[in-house]
Amino acid sequence: MKPVHHSEHTDCRPVGEILHQIGGKWTMLVITQLGRGSLRFSELKRQIGGVSQKVLTATLRELEMDGFVTRTVTPSIPPRVDYELTDLGRSLLVPVEALGVWAIEKQDEITAARRRYLEEHPDAAPGRSGHAPVLRIAAE
Repeated sequence: MKPVHHSEHTDCRPVGEILHQIGGKWTMLVITQLGRGSLRFSELKRQIGGVSQKVLTATLRELEMDGFVTRTVTPSIPPRVDYELTDLGRSLLVPVEALGVWAIEKQDEITAARRRYLEEHPDAAPGRSGHAPVLRIAAE
């Protein structure tokens, strides 16, 4: 199947920047969790698990800056901060969920390909590309 070309632009940098943002390690998890509804920071952090407060804060700020997330502060003691997807953020759920389904469906195929590669190239240590090796993709 041939890819569909929507335009004849030769500069891919803007698309690359957007894909870099939405493809971030924590971004897809934040988008997915907020796809279930508005969440407080602490709820979001607990549901994602493994993310530091600093990294989650930075991720949410970037998503807010790019128009994917809104941040609502309710004056109370302590202040209540809720995060919610915007219409733009909700539109991102469709490709994110499709990619998640694809990853789950293809995890065995990808794992087998990685094992074959490492058997054929024993000096190629996983993770040298700067990416952590992921040989198992956990289904939710």
